[in-house]
Order: sequence, then C-alpha cells, then structure tokens
Amino acid sequence: MSEEIQKQLDQIGNLVDAKIEKAFGAAKDNAKGEIESSLKSEIQNLTNEFNAKHEAATKRMDSIEVENKRTLSGATPKTFKSALITSLNDGVLKGMIQGNSNAAKFEVKADMTMAADYTGVVAGETIITDIKYDPSRKVHIRSLIPNGSSDAQTVRFPKESGYSDNAAATSQGSTLGQSDFDITATSVNFEKIGTYMRLTEEMLADTVGLSSYLSARVPGKVLSIEDNEILNGDGSAPNLDGLFTDGAAFAAGSFALAIESANEYDVLIAALNQLALKNYQADTILLNPTDLHKIVLLKSTANEYLRQQVFGGLQPQIMGIPITINSAVTAGKFLVMDSRSATQLWIRENLSVEFSREDSTNFRDGFVTVRAVERVALTNYAPNAIVQGTFSTAKAALETA
Repeated sequence: MSEEIQKQLDQIGNLVDAKIEKAFGAAKDNAKGEIESSLKSEIQNLTNEFNAKHEAATKRMDSIEVENKRTLSGATPKTFKSALITSLNDGVLKGMIQGNSNAAKFEVKADMTMAADYTGVVAGETIITDIKYDPSRKVHIRSLIPNGSSDAQTVRFPKESGYSDNAAATSQGSTLGQSDFDITATSVNFEKIGTYMRLTEEMLADTVGLSSYLSARVPGKVLSIEDNEILNGDGSAPNLDGLFTDGAAFAAGSFALAIESANEYDVLIAALNQLALKNYQADTILLNPTDLHKIVLLKSTANEYLRQQVFGGLQPQIMGIPITINSAVTAGKFLVMDSRSATQLWIRENLSVEFSREDSTNFRDGFVTVRAVERVALTNYAPNAIVQGTFSTAKAALETA
C-alpha cells in the first residue's frame, strides 16, 4: 500500500517539475520575463494536490504505525501469568503430552513481572452489614403458657393436695357423706437466668451492626436456657420446677396391652385420653422435631402414609390439638397439657441486654461487658393437667401381649 501512495506522489511531483520547467522557458521568450498566468495557476493546483495527498498519506502511515504498535503490545506478554498462557497455547507441553519428552521448559524473562494481571479492586464491592448466624428457636415455651408479672421475691399460692369425695345420692332422713380436702400453701422463688460476655471497645466501634447483633442474638440464647428450665428444671434452686419434672406420668389406662403394633401416634391419642379423663381440655402437644417427623413417616399396613392424620394444613395437629416442636424437648419424650390450667410463668425482671464499662478492669483495659439477664418463676398449679413420658415406655405399655 505504501508503494502505491509513493507512486502517486512521484507522478504529481513530475508533473509539477514539468510545468515549472515550461514556465521558465516561456518566461525567457517573454520580453518582460513574466510567467503566463495560466501556467502559474496549473503549477499552484498541482502543488496543492501534491501537498494534500502527502498529508493524507502521512496520516495513514501514522495510523498504521500506531495500530501495529498496539497489536505488538497486546501480543507481548506483560506478566508471568499471561506469558505462561501464551506458551501453553503455543504448545509448550505438547511434546510431553505426546510422549516425546519427559519435561517441559518455560523461561521467565528478566523483565517479566510476577504480579497478577490486575491490581487493586477490579470491581466494586457490595457490603452486607447483617451478621449471619444459625437462628435461635422460633417458638419459645413462654409463648405457649400464661404469663404474669410480679415485683415480689416469691410467688405463693394455695394448692389442693388431697380430696376425699363422699358425695352420693342420699335417701330422705339419711346422713350425707362427708367429703374432705387438704390445701397446701405452695411457694416458688424467682430465679435468675442470664449470661455475659466481654468485648473490646474496638470490636464494638469497628464492626458494623455488632451492637444490634448482640441485642438480638444474646436474648435468643438466654430464652433457650429458659425453655430448658421450664421443661426440664429439677426444682432445686436455682432451677425452676419443670413441666416434665412436675407433670403426671403417662398411664395407658384402658388401652394397656390393647394396641397392635403401637406407635407414637397411638401414644399421643392415649395421652389425650388421659387428660380428658381428668376433665382437662388439651391445647398443646410438645415434641422434639425428630419425633414429629417420625410420626409423619408412619405408614399403614398397606404401606400408605398416615400423615393426613397429622397435617390438615401447615400446622401439624392431632385431633385438632396443635403440635409444637422445640429442640429443648428431649428426643423420644412427649408432653401433652392443658396449658391454661396447668402452669404460669411469672416475670420479676424481664429479659434485658445491658452494655457497661463498669466491670472489673474494663475501663482500664478497654473492654465493654454485655450482660443479658432475667428473673422468672414457674408455678405448676395442676400437675394432672400435664401428661409426660417417653415413647418407648409408653408404646410398650400399649402393645398387645
């Protein structure tokens, strides 16, 4: 292409030279020594054309040179990574792959940088400030039973401890049967449940959302301990008197040794019957998640799932009584109750989260103490309104001999 451009420029230059030579010859023959205006105009036009083509050719050559440099620059490895990729593409490993060689060589140039192709932040960052963690329980036991508040140190209540029932139909003139009952004053103390942790001032200042995270996370952990106390506390201070501890044990009653291939579903039906015989209306069934899902997997003798007996919608239930799952319930155990009659949780100091430097050497050492604490009491009014037991023992009591 450059030869063609040069050829065009040479042709125009030759024409200009010829015209100039002609003009000087004409000037000699002219008495006044002047060049004809027509020749002068032709020379000027040819000169302008030559200059225009020369300028255009120069620009084209410059652009070609820039493009060649760019192409050469793009093809030349700038880093170890890009050079290695180029060598692999050129077949540096080909001989070894084909078995013609047991080694491959790649030379690191003296001016080759070992850095990555890009430095700094290649793309922007999306920052999520919420701290991610496994959730605490969605439903706590306190939400399933009546709650009350008190500013006392103990809760005292009268509780029927015995009743002798001699009421009967009596003929005219006959003495009525005497009934007796015993009332026992029962009291429970408020117990403290809580925890604390020490954090550096820098953690609180530098971690976005840490205060909010702790304010949400720590109470969930304390309430999980409260769940365990409400269900399984042994009643010995500072523990609460739990529902499994105080509730009536499962009794097979008329279903004893009467159910073929007794399963978990059968046990819960018998427990509901036990409550009904005591004139209580069950409103809560508490299970460990594993036991609920075991019930959902139960099949009939025809190998058909019985889950329709449990799920009438999204809320699992048996005979209209909702089933609540809670991991504080020990796997293999169950609890059925009339919660409105059975128990009540009393709150002296509701669960609170506090941040303070006033702890030990916090101020001197730059720490902040986070404390979560509550004071509660549990009054179990009617143990017979609670039926509790283990599935293995209960199934054995129901199973036909």
